[in-house]
Amino acid sequence: MAAMAAVCVVVGTGLTACGDDGSSDGSGGGEVTMLTHDSFELPETVYDTFKKETGITLKVIKSGDAGALASTISLTPGKPKADVVFGIDNTFASRPIENGALEPYESPAAKDGADTYAVPDSKDELTAVTRGDVCLNLDDSWFEKHDVEPPKSFRDLTDPTYSNLSALLDPGTSSPGMAFLLTTVNADPRGWQEYWKKLVANKATIVSGWEIAYNQLFSAGEGRGQKPIVLSYASSPAATPGTSALLDSCFGQVEYVGVLKGAKNIAGARKVVDFMLSQTVQRELPSSMYVYPVQKDTPLPDGWQDRAPVPSWTVKIPPAVIAKNREQWLQQWRDAVGR
Repeated sequence: MAAMAAVCVVVGTGLTACGDDGSSDGSGGGEVTMLTHDSFELPETVYDTFKKETGITLKVIKSGDAGALASTISLTPGKPKADVVFGIDNTFASRPIENGALEPYESPAAKDGADTYAVPDSKDELTAVTRGDVCLNLDDSWFEKHDVEPPKSFRDLTDPTYSNLSALLDPGTSSPGMAFLLTTVNADPRGWQEYWKKLVANKATIVSGWEIAYNQLFSAGEGRGQKPIVLSYASSPAATPGTSALLDSCFGQVEYVGVLKGAKNIAGARKVVDFMLSQTVQRELPSSMYVYPVQKDTPLPDGWQDRAPVPSWTVKIPPAVIAKNREQWLQQWRDAVGR
């Protein structure tokens, strides 16, 4: 079982420490705990609104990348560390569902768009909240400064021109990493392992999660690293001027929220699911997390679509197909990259 490095985030009025999960019937007062990934971010005013509307304090615990989050949930069915989970995506969705770690709940608000992205053949164990496209990102300014022609396709990354320039993600621990693995499998079902062998031979760096790759290694990220190619999202350039996405490398990703089976505060957890589909949350997603909302008619920030155009085509593989083949693909990937 993967260790869970939990970080408690103080949100809402009156919460001052991690403490225990607390319990409540969800009718008012008390607290509800949401487990999520390290990249989750919303303004404090959002939590204040939830407190005002429900009387419940929302506590957020961050637990690694989305892949590790899905593993933690799947390995603790009926004995959750929280009441509700946000951040499991379509590359990992089948596992916690099949393991019985989630409580079915159909939010009345889902009819306004979220149900379009429902997990096929599921029983409302997960409700869509965000959608985005996992793509390779380029630091255009770096390529211009160094007078290097930028890659035009993900296939180009094996070219010696791009030796030691890429920061990629482990598909075993990272949902964007799994998304990119699936992109390569889809592009060349028979030859994708050879592609990964060439990537490693070309000194691509593979790390455990997005935060490390983008904020530490990417040359346009917060840490101003040495890698001008990174795996991120088609929408990331909206937040990082001077960058762009390789739109032929994109996998369509959907992130979900779900009530955890065995939760102390099931009624409160359901209120969180409803709230994540509200305009209060949906309209904050692009500027806070640089993903698209799922609810119809949600306004986007000015210029968003110009800075972060939606790919005209993305890879889409049903969660059931991913679940059936995941372990085999992961083992083949490990063999290919020498892990």
